[in-house]
Amino acid sequence: MERAYVLGRSAWRTIEEGNEREWLIGNGIGGYASHSVPGGGFRMSHGYLVASTKAPVNRVLVFTRTQEQVQIGGKTYDLTSQQYVNWQKEGQHYLRRFKLDTVPEYHYQVEDVTIRKTIAMEYGRNTVTVCYEVTGGREQTILKLVPLFNHRSPGEASEKGSLSFKMKQTGKKLKLIPDSQPETAIYFMTSDGEYVDRSTFPVTMATPPYLYEEAHFYKFENRNGFMGVDYHYTPYEIHVALKPYEKKTFYVKCSIDCLDDKDGFTIVREYKQRMDGLVAHAGYKNRFADRLVETADHFIVHRESTGLKTVLAGYPWFTDWGRDTMIAMQGLALSTKRFGDAREILESFSRYVHNGLIPNMFPDDGQEPLYNTVDASLWYFHSVHEYLRYTGNPKDYRFIEEKIYPKLKEIVNAYKTGTDFSIGMDVDGLIRAGGGLDQVTWMDVRVGEWVVTPRHGKPVEINALWYNALCVMAELAERFGDMEPYDALARQVCESFNRRFWNEEAECLYDVVDVDQGDGLLENDGKIRPNQIWAVSLPFTTLPPEREKAVVGTVYKHLYTPYGLRSLSFEDPEYKPRYIGKLIDRDGAYHMGTVWAFPLGAFISAYCKVNGYSEEAVSAAKEMCEVFEDHLQDGAIGGIAEIFDGEFACTGRGCFSQAWSVGEILRAYTEDVLPYLR
Repeated sequence: MERAYVLGRSAWRTIEEGNEREWLIGNGIGGYASHSVPGGGFRMSHGYLVASTKAPVNRVLVFTRTQEQVQIGGKTYDLTSQQYVNWQKEGQHYLRRFKLDTVPEYHYQVEDVTIRKTIAMEYGRNTVTVCYEVTGGREQTILKLVPLFNHRSPGEASEKGSLSFKMKQTGKKLKLIPDSQPETAIYFMTSDGEYVDRSTFPVTMATPPYLYEEAHFYKFENRNGFMGVDYHYTPYEIHVALKPYEKKTFYVKCSIDCLDDKDGFTIVREYKQRMDGLVAHAGYKNRFADRLVETADHFIVHRESTGLKTVLAGYPWFTDWGRDTMIAMQGLALSTKRFGDAREILESFSRYVHNGLIPNMFPDDGQEPLYNTVDASLWYFHSVHEYLRYTGNPKDYRFIEEKIYPKLKEIVNAYKTGTDFSIGMDVDGLIRAGGGLDQVTWMDVRVGEWVVTPRHGKPVEINALWYNALCVMAELAERFGDMEPYDALARQVCESFNRRFWNEEAECLYDVVDVDQGDGLLENDGKIRPNQIWAVSLPFTTLPPEREKAVVGTVYKHLYTPYGLRSLSFEDPEYKPRYIGKLIDRDGAYHMGTVWAFPLGAFISAYCKVNGYSEEAVSAAKEMCEVFEDHLQDGAIGGIAEIFDGEFACTGRGCFSQAWSVGEILRAYTEDVLPYLR
C-alpha cells in the first residue's frame, strides 16, 4: 500500500506558500530532523540534526542543513530557499518534486543536471545522513555543498558572536567543538568531494564574510512575536566534480556520537525497512491508517532514566507528558499492535508515581518531574484497561498484578483521602481539584496570576474518569482476589454524577460543579466545552442512553469542526475565534474557542456508540476521520497539529505534530470505523 506523500511545484509557488509545509522524522531517542518543504528554515526548530543528549530531553540543534550550488560552465545556480532579513533566495525554483517516502527526498533539475537529495536518521543514534544521487549533463559540473552548523536549543536563535568552535579537519572528516560546551563534539564527514576552507575566500564590499550564514529570517517565529533572526556557522564548502554525463552517488553524515563506517545509503534503507515492518505488523493495509501508523512511530521514544519507552507529547518542543502519554498511548501503541512498547510505557510511568500522582511533565536538565495534574493518574487506569483488552494475554494480567496494580491502589487511596493540588474526594464521592493559581486539568493556562480558564471544583471529565477508574479497579480486584469495595464507591459516584452534572436547560453536562471561586461561593459552570464527551466515550459510563445522545448532539452543534472540537462554544460571549499573535494573546485563546484535534477521537467513539454503530453512523465517522487526509499533506506532512483556529479550522497551530492528535484519530479510525465497514 503506497504511503508516500508527493508534492509538485504548485506547493511552493512562492517561498511563503511552500514554507507552510514541513516534514519531520525522528530517531527514537528524542532527536529529530525537520525542515520546510522548499528546503529552508521557517522556524527556529528546523534542522537536519536536533540531537537529544539525554534521551528523550536536552535537545540541541547541531546541524542546520546543507545548502547546494550547481556550477555549470560559467554559470552558478543557488538551490538555497531561505528568507533573510529584507531579502530571500528562491532556490525552490529548481525543485521539481518533493517526496516524503518515510524519509524526505528533494528532486532538483538545473539545466540538464538532476539531483536527488535524501535525508535520513540512524534509528537509536544522534546521527543524520544526507545522500546525493547526481546525474551530470553535457558540460562539466561542480556541486558545491555548504554545511551549516550550530549549537543551541531548538527553541532559541543564535547570535553570530556565540558561534565559536575549535575545529579539526582530517581527510574527509571534520570535528567541531563548541567553545560554549567543550564536552560536546560535532562529527561530520563526506564520502566524496574536497573541503574548501571558506575563511580563505576574499572579502570585498560586494561579498560578505563567508564563515557565517547571516540573518536567517523565520517568519513563523516573527508572527508569534519574536525577532526570528538567526545565524549559522559555515567554515567549509565541499566541492564534488562531475564529468559530462557522469553519475555520482555520495553522502555526508553528522553526529554527536562518534561516526562509524556505516554507509549513508544503508542508513536510508534501514530506516525505511524498519518503518515498513511496523506498518506491516499493524496489519491494516489501508492507506490512511498506514500513514498514521508511520507517524505514530516518531512519538514513541526511549527514556534514559528508566531504560524503557515513553511518549513525546508533540513536535517540535514538547517532552514526555503524563496526561498526553496516557491519552495518546491507545492509538500510538495499541492500535499499532506495539504491545511491548505499551507495556514499557506503563511501567516507565509507574516508577514516578508520587503521592498518588502521575507526572504531568518531565522537564529538561535532569530536573524533578512536575506533578500538577489531576487527570494523568486517572487516564492511567484507562490505559491499563485498554492494554489488557487489546492484548488478551493472561501473562499481561500477571504483569499488571505485580508491577502496576499496587500503584493503582496507591492512586485510588490518595484521591480518596486527598493529595497535592487540592485533589481529593468529597462526601458525595466526586473528585474536587485545583485552587488558587493551580491549574490541574488539561485546560491549564495561567499567565502570572491570571488563571485563564479557572476550573477549580469538580470538573466533569475528571469525575467521568474517576468513575471509569473505579470500575477498572473493581474488575481487577475481583480477578486478583482483592476485597476492596471499589464497586460500591463506583455506584455512589454514578448516582452523584447524574444528580450533580446534568444541565437540563442545555441538555448536556455542566463543565464544573461546586465551583471554587476563592470566596467560598459555590455554583455550576454551564459553559459548553468538550470535556463532557468523555462521559460518553469511556468504557465505563454513568449516563442513561437518552442523556448520552443529548450530550453528543450538543457537542456536535456547538463544538464540532472537521479538524477537532472547539474548546468553547462559538455562541459563548467569551469565545475567541483565532489563535495567533503574541504569546499573551494566544494564551488567552488556547482554551477559549481554539480547536483541539485530540477530543475528536472521543467524539467519534461517542457518536458511533449513541447511534448504535449503524451503517450511517460508521459512514459519517469514516468521513470525520478521512477528512484529515488533506491535513496530512499540509503543515507537518503526515502529522496532525495540536490545535487550529476556532473559526475556519484549517491551518495548524501550536505543535505542528501532536501525539494525542495522531493517536486519537488513529484509534477512532481503527476501533470505530474499520471493523464496522460493510
